[in-house]
Amino acid sequence: MQTQENAQMSTAYTIECIGVDGQVKWTEDFHNLVTTAGLNDLLTQYFKGSAYTAAFYVGVTGATPTFAAGDTMSSHAGWTESSAYSQATRPALTLGTAASGSIDNSASKAQFSINADTTIGGAFLVTNSTKGGTTGTLYGAGAFTEGNRIVKIGDTINVQATLTAASA
Repeated sequence: MQTQENAQMSTAYTIECIGVDGQVKWTEDFHNLVTTAGLNDLLTQYFKGSAYTAAFYVGVTGATPTFAAGDTMSSHAGWTESSAYSQATRPALTLGTAASGSIDNSASKAQFSINADTTIGGAFLVTNSTKGGTTGTLYGAGAFTEGNRIVKIGDTINVQATLTAASA
């Protein structure tokens, strides 16, 4: 008798936009596509690696992103990165402790201080902190389910990412 066990990886994002008055302007919940490069990195580092230290960063996209499993940081025709924030680098993804097949950054959300009026449409996780950079491994990316969102100078974007591994 042969048994088969499957695993499913997913990332859920919660993004909130805080206006200059300190009030929540909008909140967006959406899911992530895990790219082929992200899955390969996961398999290589966990099952093959021996001295791997994870460092991931959060980025936000411009308007109307379209993601594909084959996207990489150097080749992603369906979307652009938004750099309309004052931080010099992409914010680090600082994760807590894994429990029940899930881990998140709820205690240390990635924060973006918006420095130009613009429209954003999603978020992504990558292994390179360089703002606008085209290297590093793109783990995954997701588009807002409610469509594009306008952000204004002085707004703050807080990004929570929840990564889950579950038997399927």
